[in-house]
Amino acid sequence: MKYLITGCYGFVGGYLVSHLLQEQPAATVIAVDRETAPAGFPSVTVSYCIDLLDLDACADVIKRESPEYIVHLASFSSVAFSWRDPIASFSNNTNIFLNLLECVRRFSPRSRILSVGSSEEYGLVDTDALPLRETSPLRPISPYGVARVAQEHLGEVYVRGFGLDIVSTRSFNHLGPGQTDKFVISAIAKQFAEIAKGKRKQLMVGTASVVRDFLDVRDVVRAYQLLLAKGVAGQVYNVCSGRAVSIAAAIEMLGAASKVHPEIVTDPALVRPIENTMVVGSHDKLTEAVGWRPTYSLEDSLRQVYDHWCERV
Repeated sequence: MKYLITGCYGFVGGYLVSHLLQEQPAATVIAVDRETAPAGFPSVTVSYCIDLLDLDACADVIKRESPEYIVHLASFSSVAFSWRDPIASFSNNTNIFLNLLECVRRFSPRSRILSVGSSEEYGLVDTDALPLRETSPLRPISPYGVARVAQEHLGEVYVRGFGLDIVSTRSFNHLGPGQTDKFVISAIAKQFAEIAKGKRKQLMVGTASVVRDFLDVRDVVRAYQLLLAKGVAGQVYNVCSGRAVSIAAAIEMLGAASKVHPEIVTDPALVRPIENTMVVGSHDKLTEAVGWRPTYSLEDSLRQVYDHWCERV
């Protein structure tokens, strides 16, 4: 099997490569990224350092490799960044996917693509409409969310109009050791580690009352591999835990793990212009399609993220 992973050297990519090689040791893994591999990254078969905005460079890779499977992870994945620079966030995330689709259409039309989207596509949600299902309306409220909806719709166009083999996800918040502190749980866990080591006193947070659906990254990549193998072309699947947890509750769990209970201060810079108060999904469709269920508890995942930061701060 030959797998091509865009944005391979990001947080999810390392876990995905490890999982694929564990399941299929003889697999060929092709890394495509704007950066070079970070230290300690799992070994890949071949690596291309390109920007997917460069259509010619993208075409060269697809023509040369003609992979059986493509996992599209590349993106500016921060919602906060999309508020700071909406043009860069939207244009990058939309155009790199469109370039990839065009190159596959022209040079490797039999490749199966996993298009990774986001729960941010759902946007503002009434609590009586929860849990979110794939049939729920899409009402994105951030530039990032709008770009993810555009990506999903582009995938639908290329399935129906050009016959490409594309499976899409709406992936909810995920976490695990190695995630950068640009994301809320990792940022909070890092602060707990700093507080435990006497490097700071206060915990700075945004809106702690919001409720999210958190999933361990190892469960995420297992879902991606199963969708590549068994997902239905043209369909979209929620990748989520089905468990609603507030940021405040996650803070309490991290406090228990770290045995420190700092003063919590709201940082206005961390508060988004528009914030959905509650997001929780249903993974029933995914479970029925491929037999997937989450296996890691949030408590264990949080402890491992905290331990990771304790080794580094």
